[in-house]
Amino acid sequence: MKVKNIFFFIILIILTGCVGYSSTGVLGTGVSIATDPRTIGTQIDDSIMQKNISAKIISLNTNYILSVKSKVLDGRVFITGKVDTVDDKLKITKLAWEIKGTRSVKNDLKIKEKFDLKQAAKDLLITSQLRTAMLSNKKIKSSNYNIDTHKKTIYIYGISKDKEERSEVINEAKQILDVKDVITSIFLVEDLRVLKN
Repeated sequence: MKVKNIFFFIILIILTGCVGYSSTGVLGTGVSIATDPRTIGTQIDDSIMQKNISAKIISLNTNYILSVKSKVLDGRVFITGKVDTVDDKLKITKLAWEIKGTRSVKNDLKIKEKFDLKQAAKDLLITSQLRTAMLSNKKIKSSNYNIDTHKKTIYIYGISKDKEERSEVINEAKQILDVKDVITSIFLVEDLRVLKN
């Protein structure tokens, strides 16, 4: 039991030690802090919530440290990745709702299947193509978006300054060859509960 607690503590330190300041954001949300329309307080709250969710997921199953990703944006929780059982998927959803400040939970977890290198390569290619298209589109602030692809389905999370930018992002995603579906959780700046002054 003592070894498990030490391991959990070390993992927690690693997770909190991964916060740096780069173009992807001081608080690890994947949104550039300079262009993020949320207040610093909201960004900090989201970062704390994300770390709490990650810690709870790891305490459920340490194997999920790499296979389950969570993102928090303005109190809204997004969970992607792969889990072993349907029961674990439900438990993780419940854990996310138990975090103080959670406004909504979107669970896109999949049940683990046999690893398919060919499929993984296709998913990586789709993500890279979309990221490149967004970078070259002057109407899109690409640093405000996170992209995950699983079995040719693209998941996009982020903040758009207006409806036109959101439409541009969705349009770019739908133009990628071989994409089966595009699932978005893109909020407009006006949808955020607290904005920068």
